[in-house]
Amino acid sequence: MAGFLLRRLVNYAVLIAVATSLAYILAALALDPRSNYEGRSPRPPAAVIDAQLSLYNLNDHTPLIQRYLRWAGDVARGDLGRTWNGDRVDAELRRRLGVTARLILLGLVIGGVAGVLIGALAAVRQYGWFDRLSTVTAFLVLAIPTVVLANMLIIAAVWLNDHLGVQVFLVSGEETPGLEGGVGADVLDRVKHLALPTLSLAVGQIAVYSRYQRNMMLDVMDADFVRTAMAKGLRRRTALVKHALRTALIPAVTYFAFTFGSLLVGATITESVFGWHGMGEELVASIRSNDVNMVAAISCFAALAVLTASLASDVLQAVLDPRVRVG
Repeated sequence: MAGFLLRRLVNYAVLIAVATSLAYILAALALDPRSNYEGRSPRPPAAVIDAQLSLYNLNDHTPLIQRYLRWAGDVARGDLGRTWNGDRVDAELRRRLGVTARLILLGLVIGGVAGVLIGALAAVRQYGWFDRLSTVTAFLVLAIPTVVLANMLIIAAVWLNDHLGVQVFLVSGEETPGLEGGVGADVLDRVKHLALPTLSLAVGQIAVYSRYQRNMMLDVMDADFVRTAMAKGLRRRTALVKHALRTALIPAVTYFAFTFGSLLVGATITESVFGWHGMGEELVASIRSNDVNMVAAISCFAALAVLTASLASDVLQAVLDPRVRVG
């Protein structure tokens, strides 16, 4: 198993380097940091603009290969560079990374676990009322764009708050500024702010995983090894949980890495709707401001996150499938 994971880790390291390099090159070709200085009033002299851009490795008069090599060398030393106005990229990303991580990790765990459980139960009770209800609900959720779903949740939360006369859900921001009441009040306030954004991400994941897990479960429920287990005396429920569900989870954990990328995209929309200042919001703002180094850094973190999720799915696959450990 160690050799399998080591080979995977080496492959992922190469993929991260390639993906990050392509992201930097694309950003450097498509974005124009010079316009940020030329649009000022009064407009700085051309020599001053060139000197400032060269200082931050953003000068489009410098050959792209030179800018890339300088950027790659700095990244290898842990320096992600500076924004077009001189701020350190890594300092800004550290704060925003925690904001996005809270959303994505909770949405991923809730969506994945709930989706697998719903899908497995729907398969066991195939064509029953729960199976039909979960199928219709899943397809309905998948047909609704993330931005529409998020706004629907906001409308429902506002209605519920007004109906109950209590602020059960808070729909904007990460926390209430100037809140007093100690640690307990602060934690409760953050949970109220976190609930709706997390739910908007988790609902889509639940729909996807429930459909995927239902199909995988149906494929193995009548397999020979499940019937053999029941023939040896295992109760049907025990055989389904211990053998069928474990086998059906193998494709699901592989699919986990692919859904993580879509979750990152969904988080960008969710942060904008709910007023969270995370990496998604910063990516949109960086593209608008032609901030090459920030766009490249966020792309690097996104590639790292997706491939880390892929490594986690490989570990789970090795735990579930002994053949992987032997190979």
